[in-house]
Amino acid sequence: MPSLKGKIVFITGASSGIGKACAEQFAAQGAHVILTARRIERIQELADKLHKQHGVNTLAFQLDVRDKDAVKKIVDDLPPQWQEIAILINNAGLGVGLDKLQDGDPQGWDLMIDTNIKGLLYVTHAIIPGMLKRNTGHVVNLGSTAGHGVYPGGNVYCATKHAVKALNESLRVDLYGTPLRVTSIDPGFVKTEFSEVRFKDKVRGAKAYEGFKALDPEDIADAIIYCVTRPLHVDVAEMIIMPTAQAALTMIYKEKEEARD
Repeated sequence: MPSLKGKIVFITGASSGIGKACAEQFAAQGAHVILTARRIERIQELADKLHKQHGVNTLAFQLDVRDKDAVKKIVDDLPPQWQEIAILINNAGLGVGLDKLQDGDPQGWDLMIDTNIKGLLYVTHAIIPGMLKRNTGHVVNLGSTAGHGVYPGGNVYCATKHAVKALNESLRVDLYGTPLRVTSIDPGFVKTEFSEVRFKDKVRGAKAYEGFKALDPEDIADAIIYCVTRPLHVDVAEMIIMPTAQAALTMIYKEKEEARD
């Protein structure tokens, strides 16, 4: 099975949640990590910690994946020892609001579309040519169970994750005949800052995870580690991961307060 030791991994949205958990688990496996996010203080602190803990090399860049010129510049200007990116993890993404379409905020739509779809495209477009030149590489896209259905108020967010699913499948077709691998990781409820960002309210965001055990970011990072360490002839095309309490997109069994007391 492929070893991650010495491999270069590029992670978007690495300042928290799944991206941060991926950085920690890849570094623990001996991979060198390039961390990108909008919050530079967080990822620089994380980069320093991982270097000290695991002795791996780390780089941190402030990056908003919506900025295609910034994405291209960061990838093009990587120092020579950092250019051979083996694994790309397109993790940056977000949801904004739960309004009906007719009541929605177009600014929120733009933010989701530009981050979840166009940002993924910009980063992949910048990194794939190098992988093709080296004839090796693995792209991991973070989708969602929202890319397999819809739910009330999820209109544009669900549309962006359906787009990620289509792009994942299309990229595999575009790479037909090459040894590059493409994987979509599609989680259900994961306890991250996602709901806090969506509602712009920490208290309301926390309530989304009450009454059941949601997935942890580490659960998703562990699944990604599994996918990228399969033998090179094995490509895990798609992995849907849900907490045991979640039976379907909108069916989550929550314990009653008295039962939990």
